[in-house]
Amino acid sequence: MASLEIAAEHERILREIESTDTNCIGPTLRSVYDGQEHGLFMEKLEGRIKNHDREIEKMCNFHFQGFVDSITELLKVRGEAQKLKSQVIDTNRLLQDDGKELVQTLEELKQCRLQQRNIATTIDKLTLCLPVLEMYGKLQEQMRTKRYQHYPALRTLEQLERACLPRVSHYRFCTIMAENIPRLREQIRDVSMSDLKDFLESIRKHSDKIGETAMKQAQLQRNLDSAVSRQQRVGSGRRARKEGGLGTELDGQGCSPLSEQDSGILDVEDEEEEEVPGAQELVDFSPVYRCLHIYTVLGARDTFETYYRKQRRKQARLVLQPHSNMHETLGGYRRYFNQIVGFFVVEDHILHTTRGLVNRAYVDELWDLALSKTIAALRTHSSYCTDPNLVLDLKNLIVLFADTLQGYGFLVNQLFDMLLEIRDQYSEILLKKWNQVFREILDQDNYSPIPVSSEEEYRRIVGQFPFQDPELEKLPFPKKLPFSAFVPKVYSQLKEFIYACLKFSEDLHLSSTEVDDMIHKSTNLLLSRTLSHCLQYAIKKKNVGLTELVQIIINTTHLEQSCHFLEEFISNITNVPPDTVNATKLYATSTFKDARHTAEEEIYTNLNQKIDQFLQLADYDWMAPAGGGKASDYLSDLIAFLCSTFAVFTHLPGKVAQTACMSACKHLSTSLLQLLLEAGVRQVSMGALQQFNEDVKECERFASSGPVPGFQGDTLLLAFIDLRQLLDLFTQWDWSTYLADYGRPNCKYLRVNPHTALALLEKMRDTSRKNNVFAQFRKNERDKQKLIDTVVKQLRGLIQAHQS
Repeated sequence: MASLEIAAEHERILREIESTDTNCIGPTLRSVYDGQEHGLFMEKLEGRIKNHDREIEKMCNFHFQGFVDSITELLKVRGEAQKLKSQVIDTNRLLQDDGKELVQTLEELKQCRLQQRNIATTIDKLTLCLPVLEMYGKLQEQMRTKRYQHYPALRTLEQLERACLPRVSHYRFCTIMAENIPRLREQIRDVSMSDLKDFLESIRKHSDKIGETAMKQAQLQRNLDSAVSRQQRVGSGRRARKEGGLGTELDGQGCSPLSEQDSGILDVEDEEEEEVPGAQELVDFSPVYRCLHIYTVLGARDTFETYYRKQRRKQARLVLQPHSNMHETLGGYRRYFNQIVGFFVVEDHILHTTRGLVNRAYVDELWDLALSKTIAALRTHSSYCTDPNLVLDLKNLIVLFADTLQGYGFLVNQLFDMLLEIRDQYSEILLKKWNQVFREILDQDNYSPIPVSSEEEYRRIVGQFPFQDPELEKLPFPKKLPFSAFVPKVYSQLKEFIYACLKFSEDLHLSSTEVDDMIHKSTNLLLSRTLSHCLQYAIKKKNVGLTELVQIIINTTHLEQSCHFLEEFISNITNVPPDTVNATKLYATSTFKDARHTAEEEIYTNLNQKIDQFLQLADYDWMAPAGGGKASDYLSDLIAFLCSTFAVFTHLPGKVAQTACMSACKHLSTSLLQLLLEAGVRQVSMGALQQFNEDVKECERFASSGPVPGFQGDTLLLAFIDLRQLLDLFTQWDWSTYLADYGRPNCKYLRVNPHTALALLEKMRDTSRKNNVFAQFRKNERDKQKLIDTVVKQLRGLIQAHQS
């Protein structure tokens, strides 16, 4: 079995040797020598070699006859080849003899062809040179013609240098041409720069017209958008707001536009057309394009860009410098805005039609500069304005200015932020204007209820002011409304003020909530500051009577009640429901309350002053032996005045009338007591006290008569309780009761102060002493004097005990 495997392995190795390249036979043989049977393998190999030798020998025997036949044929061919060679040599000799004449003819043809080629070469050289000369002549002609031909001249020069001269550069005239090319380039560059300078100067002069045209386009677009928006709002029932028109007439006093070749500005007809021409239709930008291309071809594009940007920056600073009197008229602002818009319209067109002459960063830098300077100029000049209509027109012009530039891709948020600042200024100007309006209304008012003689007149007034009184409507004509004429006038002016504030908020891209908040804040300022000051002025000015003060209280009451109608009015025009969360409210209704309180205080003060004037007429005989039996004349007049005055208070709120009446009675009581105890009255007789008692009784009768309804019981009499108890104590001479009950809560003379009683008693004691100097020996007089002295001593002891 092992011998079979070895034999099979040797057979495999032999087949591998037979089929493998000899360079790779080494590993195969190594496997043989690595084994132990290489001797056997050698025998096997020898046998295989012998087999192959026998096969080779058989093959050679098989092909030997063919090899012999081939040798025989080859010997035959050699003889035929010798014959062929002899024939070729003979033929060649005959051909050489016959071709000598042909060679001579061909030599002549060669010379002819050479001459022909030289002529053709000369023609070709002339053909190359003639176009160069013609192009150079054309270049010279273009350089001699008008300046706008220098752009084609540069193209001719470029073609001459790059396409023509290199092909004939070895000629001397080409060298001369090449030497002139730099000088021609310099000349073309100078002329193109001159064209650019003329263009820049023309643009500077006519930027006003360019900007006016652009703003007119923006105005037309905005009017179209507003018309579409209004049509959309018709179905929803919203109130259409009339947009203020903005005049954009051309400035007829400016320089007339030059021709296209001179200035780059195309003439525009002054008549209104259906379509407003665009800025690109007004301006011929070809000088810029030509100059840019010329400098680009000349390899000086950077120089051109630097120069152009530098010059435009200078022009921007000139454009942004406002006139000193710009704030005086709207036309000054319009020209200022037109110039700025014209400048940036040109730059925007240059940005989008040239590649890299200006870039977005450069334009944004200029716009940032313009924005800062424009805002600063507007802040300065608008601060001088005191006319609200001019400020409103200025706002509309700024909005149009911002919308125009926003249409060209410029950021205008800062302009709208500045408009919010101008809005505050506008509010202040409105407040000053309405301050004058309110002053005039209050000064011209007659402070009397409005008489109404017909239903039409009544409806007209009620249409101006929201007033409803079913009881008054039932009364026949003529009748009177409770308030005076300044109430509907003030209410109408409040609505006019709100409309004025609303006009400013239009087109500011504000939400309804922001507009509502702005109007509420401005109206609150109008109520709390302007109207409040006017009312305070009307109340506190000289010669204001009680009737006027009463009417002011009635008027302010009705105005305060109308504030919720103002809230509804603001809500209707701003479309913001009054119950919206965080919505601003009219908190300044306290203005009317404050004015009413001030008027009430003025009434109290005025009444007290009137009472003091009557009391100055008092002329008591403090030494009278007996009373007159009736009230003094001055007091009767005072009571009559008070009755007539309180009769006017019927339309006042009950508490106001009651407070006024109580204040007047208290002041009268206090003043009468001071009159009795004043230092100038040194002596008081019992008769004077009786007369004084009659006057106090008259006051008490007035108090008990109920001059003002609403007092409970004898409440008004309590104003005179101090005087009554003091006078009862002296007229009844009830000192024992006073001294015994003093300090008890139910004391009969609880309101009598010991100091007051002592002071009056001292006056009576001095009177008794003076009248009884010669009757001091009468017993009853002595007893009375002793009694007074005893009471004085007891009062002093009572006061001392109370103080300790």
